[in-house]
Amino acid sequence: MIEFFSANAAPVMFGAVIFFLLSGFPVAFALAACGLFFGFVGIEAGLLPSSLFQALPLRVFGIMQNDTLLAIPFFTLMGLILERSGMAEDLLDTVGQVFGPVRGGLALAVIFVGALLAATTGVVAASVISMGLISLPIMLRYGYSREIACGAITASGTLAQAIPPSLVLIVMADQLGRSVGDMYKGAFLPAFLLVALYAIFIIGLAIFKPKLVPALPPEALTHREPDGTSGLRSLLVFAVVTTAISTVFGMNYANILSAMNGTEAKPALDEIIVMAMSVGTIFALVAASVSRALKLGLLSRICQRVVFVLIPPLALIFLVLGTIFLGVATPTEGGAMGAVGAILLAAVRKRLDLKTLTQALESTTRLSCFVLFILIGSTIFSFTFTAVDGQHWVEHLFDKLPGGQIGFLIFVNVVIFALGFFLDFFEIAFILLPLLAPVADKLGIDLIWFGVMIAINMQTSFLTPPFGFALFYLRSVAPVSAFLDRVTGKRIEPVKTTQIYRGSVPFVLIQIFVLALIIIFPELVTGSLDAEVKVDLDTIEIEAPTSGGGWGAPAESGGW
Repeated sequence: MIEFFSANAAPVMFGAVIFFLLSGFPVAFALAACGLFFGFVGIEAGLLPSSLFQALPLRVFGIMQNDTLLAIPFFTLMGLILERSGMAEDLLDTVGQVFGPVRGGLALAVIFVGALLAATTGVVAASVISMGLISLPIMLRYGYSREIACGAITASGTLAQAIPPSLVLIVMADQLGRSVGDMYKGAFLPAFLLVALYAIFIIGLAIFKPKLVPALPPEALTHREPDGTSGLRSLLVFAVVTTAISTVFGMNYANILSAMNGTEAKPALDEIIVMAMSVGTIFALVAASVSRALKLGLLSRICQRVVFVLIPPLALIFLVLGTIFLGVATPTEGGAMGAVGAILLAAVRKRLDLKTLTQALESTTRLSCFVLFILIGSTIFSFTFTAVDGQHWVEHLFDKLPGGQIGFLIFVNVVIFALGFFLDFFEIAFILLPLLAPVADKLGIDLIWFGVMIAINMQTSFLTPPFGFALFYLRSVAPVSAFLDRVTGKRIEPVKTTQIYRGSVPFVLIQIFVLALIIIFPELVTGSLDAEVKVDLDTIEIEAPTSGGGWGAPAESGGW
C-alpha cells in the first residue's frame, strides 16, 4: 500500500479532490482536507519530511498580506453600491429610450448596459439577475423573440468575466504571477471585440429578420420635448462633438505625454482609448452641467438624461482604468478609489442609505471571505502536491500531447470548458491554474495571453447549455407562468427553459469564434502590453574611470 501511494501520490491526490468537488463538498475544505490528510499520511509513512508543514503558517499569512487580492473587496464594493443604488434601472431605461425607436434597439441597449454593468459589478450572477428582472419584461411586452431576449441578457451578463476591471482577471493575475494592470491591458481589446460582435449580430437580425427584434412603439417613448419631438437630434449632435474631442485628444495623446515627461512616449492603444474616452466623458459631464446650471437650454431632455445617467459611472470606470493603465495607481489603489467614487455617486443621487450600504458591505465581506478560504485551501493542497512531485506529474501528462503549444492550448481549453459547467471560476483559478501555469511557461506561452484565453473560455462555459450558470441565473427570475402585463394589460406567456437554452447558442458560437481568434492572433492580447526588455548578460560591460587613482585605476598605477 505504501509503495503504491509512493508511486502514485500525485494522481491519487488529484483524483480525491475531484471526487470531493463533484460530491458537493465545500471547495475550500475539500482542498485543505486533502492536502493535510495526504501530507500527514506521507509523513507517517516516511515518504515526506516531518518538517513539511512548518512553513505553512507563513504561506497563510502571506495570502492575507497580499496587496493584489485586496483589490477584490474594493471592486466588489464599487459594483454592489452602483447596482443597489438603482444604476441598472436608470441605465436600461435611458439607453432603451435612445435605441428603442430602431429595430433591435432594446437588445442593443441590453448588450451595452450589460457591458457597463460588467465593468462595474464584475460578478456574473449580479449582472444577469439585474438585467433579467429589469429588461426581460419590457422585451416580452413589445414582442421580442424570447430566444433573442434571453440570449442577449445572459450573454451580456457573462461579460463580467472578461471586461476590466474584472474580479476574474485579478485572480488570474495573482495565480499566474503577473501584473493585474498587464492582465487588464491584455483583456481590453478581446472583451470589446466580443461586445462589438454581439452588437453586429443584433444589427444583422434587425436587417434580415426584423420581426424577431421589433422597435418600440411611439407611445413607449416617454422622454420627449414639450413640442412632442424626441430630442434625439440634439443627442446626436452632442455625441458627435464629444466624439470629435475624444478623437482629437487620442490622436495627440502621445505628443501630450511626451511633452509632460520630457521624453518621447509611445503609449499602447488601449491606454490611448481609455484616456481619450475619459476626456470625452469629462467634457460631456461638464458641458451638460454648465448648460443646466445656466439654463441655456442647449440640450434636449433625453440628451441631458443620457449625460447625467450614463456619464458618471462611465467616468468612474475610465478614471479607475486610466490611473491603472498609466501606472499612477496600483489595481488595489484604483479599486479603493472606485469604491469611494461609487459611494459618492450614490450619495449625490440620493440613493445611498444605511440599509444599502450595510447590504453592500455584508455581500462584499462574504465574497472576500469565500475567495480567501478557497485560496488558503488551495495553498495547503498545493503544498503537499508539490512535495509529492505533483508538478512533474502534470508536466508529464502534457509531454505526450501532439501539436506543441497549439495542442496544449486546445486540450486545456477543452478541459476548462467542461469543468466550467460544474465549477465556479474561483475554483478553477485556484485549483487548475497553479498546475497549468508552469507547463505553459515551460512551453514558451505568454502567461498574460494564457490568462485572458482562460477568462474568455470560462465566460463561454457560463453560457453553454445545459449546465451554464448564467442560464440558471436567468431561469430563476424569468416568468414561469403566464401573467398580465401591467402596462398593456395583455397576457404574456411564460419563458420556457428550452427557449433560454436556444437563445444562448448563437452567442456561444460568437464567443468560441473570439476564443479561436485569440489563439490564432496572440497580438489581440500581447499587442497591448509593454515590450519585454531582454538583457543579454554576456554583452554587459562595466567601464570604470582610469584617472585619479581610484577604484577604476589600472593595477600598475596603484588603483586595483
